[in-house]
Amino acid sequence: MQFIDQAEIQVEAGKGGDGMVAFRREKYVPAGGPSGGNGGRGGSVILVAVENLQTLLDFRFQRIFKAENGKRGGPKNMTGASGSDRLIEVPPGTMIYDAETEELLGDLVKPGQSFCVAKGGKGGLGNKHFLSNSNRAPEYALPGLEGETRMLRLELKLLAEVGIIGLPNAGKSTLIAALSAARPKIADYPFTTLVPNLGVVRKPTGDGTVFADIPGLIEGASAGLGLGHEFLRHIERTKLLLHLIDITDINPVENYQTIQNELKVYGRNLKDKKQILALNKVDAVDLESEEIQELVSRFREMSGGKVFLISAVAGIGLKELIEEVWQVLELEESLIQ
Repeated sequence: MQFIDQAEIQVEAGKGGDGMVAFRREKYVPAGGPSGGNGGRGGSVILVAVENLQTLLDFRFQRIFKAENGKRGGPKNMTGASGSDRLIEVPPGTMIYDAETEELLGDLVKPGQSFCVAKGGKGGLGNKHFLSNSNRAPEYALPGLEGETRMLRLELKLLAEVGIIGLPNAGKSTLIAALSAARPKIADYPFTTLVPNLGVVRKPTGDGTVFADIPGLIEGASAGLGLGHEFLRHIERTKLLLHLIDITDINPVENYQTIQNELKVYGRNLKDKKQILALNKVDAVDLESEEIQELVSRFREMSGGKVFLISAVAGIGLKELIEEVWQVLELEESLIQ
């Protein structure tokens, strides 16, 4: 699937219907008076979050969305019909910005949430509205008002609770495949993962938690190098970061520091998120060797917490790792409540 996480669209609400100039023309009513009705309100443009969408891909092919205009007022004081609203479906996690001012207008987090981005114009007043003691036969009406027009920037941020981060080839895709039913593309070269992979991991309680394999983090990612700047934003919504390190790499300590620095430079409190550190591919090293023991000790000092020794391919240490994830998530949720 091609993952599109930003899009610009133009929305145009409907124009209000014009008011009508009309007079009663009925038998036995010699002085009928004004009877022109008001115009109908123009339709509004509304964004709605729906569960079955995962990307903003559709907006690459359609960028202009218009609501229906209101209908003109009718005789016999009849109000014109209102224009139909234009509903635009977006995936949950979509943030709505004014493209010109960069103001955040709305944030559709849950399915079913909606936000009106352009209000329809009011209908014009018919001549019946202007009847008064000083003007018994007004021969004018007001036109309908124009609806709002806006340029919007839509930005999608994944709604995963756990974000798996690390340099390319750390084994993130392999881990998410081992923990969930997701089947991402896996190969032994950088940037195999070009889109965030989502996997649902079942909790002991029976419900599921969404894990996201966040790709493209390299040195300079926070400045837009590689794929990192495109995907760092997806970490912002996660409750927990699972930092994966390839223990077989030439300099795993430097790799750890690289990612931590990118989180710090990017800002938006990413560095302060709770992290779990896991050293992957332990099936390919001698865990009893002095070199590996010293390496693990150093990681404990740097992270200030537990260090999990795992192998996503061989399934080593995954049970202990996932139990820690559940405990941390439970703690984070209790703190929020």
